[in-house]
Amino acid sequence: MRKLIFLTALILGIFLRGTPAAADSSAESSASPVIVIGFVGGFVHGDNMIHSEVQLAAKLRSMYPDGVYAESLANHHAKSAYPEIVRLLDANRDGALTSAEKRSARIILYGHSWGASQALTLARKLQKSGIPVLLTIQVDSVKKRHQNDALIPANVAEAANFYQPHGLLHGRARIRAADPERTKILGNFRFDYSKTPARCDGNYPWWDRFIAKAHIEIECDPTVWSRVESLILHKLPPAASSASMSPAGDASPAAQSRQ
Repeated sequence: MRKLIFLTALILGIFLRGTPAAADSSAESSASPVIVIGFVGGFVHGDNMIHSEVQLAAKLRSMYPDGVYAESLANHHAKSAYPEIVRLLDANRDGALTSAEKRSARIILYGHSWGASQALTLARKLQKSGIPVLLTIQVDSVKKRHQNDALIPANVAEAANFYQPHGLLHGRARIRAADPERTKILGNFRFDYSKTPARCDGNYPWWDRFIAKAHIEIECDPTVWSRVESLILHKLPPAASSASMSPAGDASPAAQSRQ
């Protein structure tokens, strides 16, 4: 009888010792991914593969089948982004974000034209909820109505701005931090296509290629998007495949940086 009691206690002890490890494993597996969301400009659909924003998100999904959530969205369908971020951060799936879940957020937002403006608007909404953002990247940012694409909210750790100065549509030349103690402006990077045009895919609509020529050239300039990609990859864990492919064409102008 005593032997039976001893064996029962021994088995129960082994089981209980294994329980915390299993719980820890479950907690690790439910940790939120790095979240990367890009917004396209104009009235472009978020899955239109002509555009570098969409190509970059697709490439990140291919490079990171696990641990990274990468998506591209239309700027006029951006309302879905915030609840999706909350869902991804909600590691314990209780429907509400704890302080720890908010602090663990690793979010990167980027966009072109109106999409760049939308990226900052989303960052500002996350700020109101106490959710930090690792990085925002604006490419030829054009302010949408009732939005502010110049002032980087204080919940953003780092921000970069790429722009070109020509044409009816041209990007904001300078961004600044609402709180320079909390946000580092990586640079306002100027590109000029007047002497060295970037070649864009012929599938772009004619009005884009002629009326907004330079504004579209920066969107399909591989130099710009290689730098955008590099900034994002710097915030991500090492990928299983490190193949380097530009998300756009094969021509590039020289760029200048100014703060």
